[in-house]
Amino acid sequence: MSPLLRSGLLVAALMFAASAAAVALRPTHKLADDGPKVDLEAMIPKSFADWRVDESLLIILPAPDVQAELDKIYNQTLARTYINTKGQRIMLSIAYGGDQSDALSIHRPEGCYQGQGFNIKKRDSTFLNLSFGSLPVSRLVASSGRRHEPITYWIIVGEQRATTNLDMKKIKLAYALKGEIPDGILVRVSSIDTDEARAFSIHREFIDAIAHALPATERWRVVGVN
Repeated sequence: MSPLLRSGLLVAALMFAASAAAVALRPTHKLADDGPKVDLEAMIPKSFADWRVDESLLIILPAPDVQAELDKIYNQTLARTYINTKGQRIMLSIAYGGDQSDALSIHRPEGCYQGQGFNIKKRDSTFLNLSFGSLPVSRLVASSGRRHEPITYWIIVGEQRATTNLDMKKIKLAYALKGEIPDGILVRVSSIDTDEARAFSIHREFIDAIAHALPATERWRVVGVN
């Protein structure tokens, strides 16, 4: 056998072995199948503290093509607008996906807003000091015409909080090495307000209030604090 042929066979064998290893290591066990099924509609209270769902506002549904893409990624989505006795309104959006593999992964709000024609004017990460602990969040300011929307959001993959895309990859890889596929949740809080400092302060108060309203068993899953 010529050296060239031997070399070619060796490369082919290594490629086959790598492919077989990738298949063998591909996670198959979905953690979402182990515990109680997530029901966002039942889990998130319609009234808590000084907040209640504003029934006077119609929910604007995504365009059919956008909804079709969301349905591929998420098992459930929840969108509500809350109002308090001061007349302040908060928009709450939660998306839950039971399969956070590489093919199906949570989409950050930046892309969604930009896809709808918004400009992302500001973007940063910070920590919210809540009654139950510190919550790492991302903050955006999106604008479109006269609409000015400060946004606070966070992502939980499995049982870990993910602030960056790198965090998400590391968390999913750690689960994959155990043969597991984690679930994931994206929580977004936003409001229409030209005063960003005021808006983000109200966001913190709202998030702290909803954390108090949730049972301890569900608080970590939704808010990421105990």
